[in-house]
Amino acid sequence: MIIGVPKEIKNNENRVAVTPAGVKELIAHGHTVYVQHTAGTGSGFSDGDYIAAGATILPTIEEVYDSANMIIKVKEPIEPEYKLVKKGQLLFTYFHFACDLELTRAMLASGATCIAYETVRGRDNSLPLLIPMSEVAGRMSIQEGARFLERPQGGKGKLIGGVPGVKPAKVLILGAGVVGRNAALMAAGLGADVTITDISLPTLRHLAEVMPRNVKTLYSSRHNIEQELPTTDLVIGSVLIPGAKAPHLVTADMLKLMEPGTVMVDVAIDQGGCFETSHPTKHDDPVYEIDGIVHYAVANIPGAVPCTSTLALTNATLPYAIKLADMGWQEACRRDKGLAEGVNIVDGKVTFPGVAEAFNLRLHKLDI
Repeated sequence: MIIGVPKEIKNNENRVAVTPAGVKELIAHGHTVYVQHTAGTGSGFSDGDYIAAGATILPTIEEVYDSANMIIKVKEPIEPEYKLVKKGQLLFTYFHFACDLELTRAMLASGATCIAYETVRGRDNSLPLLIPMSEVAGRMSIQEGARFLERPQGGKGKLIGGVPGVKPAKVLILGAGVVGRNAALMAAGLGADVTITDISLPTLRHLAEVMPRNVKTLYSSRHNIEQELPTTDLVIGSVLIPGAKAPHLVTADMLKLMEPGTVMVDVAIDQGGCFETSHPTKHDDPVYEIDGIVHYAVANIPGAVPCTSTLALTNATLPYAIKLADMGWQEACRRDKGLAEGVNIVDGKVTFPGVAEAFNLRLHKLDI
């Protein structure tokens, strides 16, 4: 199979879909890999590294799309790429269709097959291609939240861990999935006073047993969230419904409950966001204020640490990419039902329930 690795063109997206080591593995399986010029530079990989691994470097994104049977990316195609996607082409990347009607329409019109990293399931029903970036995003949510709590950044001017004789900041984490757990560990490590919420009592019981002593658990309900907000300094939104829009756990009228300078980090923004007042931002302009509350809603948080993120992502995606290239997507999905869960769009038809539900589109059975 001919595999194309284009350079990411989303704002400040410095990750690349495959490392040189990953390219070497694909070539060892008999495949041809085309990498766009400087695609790996932001992650610390030169064109020379890819050439040494056996890849061919192509100068433009147009040539990569035009040459490849399968495109491997990090983020969803954006508007300048829509016209480059070909009928019958396989795209393997993060899509998050349920919060982007324009993207959904463009991929339906393209006739391509779209396999979304974020809905692929593991044998244990986990989300193996979402986990590594969720780990990065969860940890970075605290790092970024701590920065914007600084007074020059618009925050309350609180040090997240406090100092002897001064209380630490209070952190409220909504959702105890991979993002939430990693955020809690990072915040606890910095010395914050942490509360993590979820609707699963077994999950809360487990966290109560394994988390540091400065992490408390709380059942997630509107009442409980409203009770916490007046004394919270940093809110992390980390609720995920795989392939579907995130629910709004903090509504616009709840902002009035918080003190000015409170920071809200919406890690769920690539699935529509779990704060009603969230809208996507970019790394070069990451925050805005509403009613004195600082909102951070960057949709590609791990893109800020591409050296770490690219390695972690390739570790997870490469085995699936090899399956798809070796067998073709249909045979690979027949053999791996979890991979089949990743198929969101095929030849102009929606095959994933969350996408169909989000936009009231007809759901088609995946025919493999």
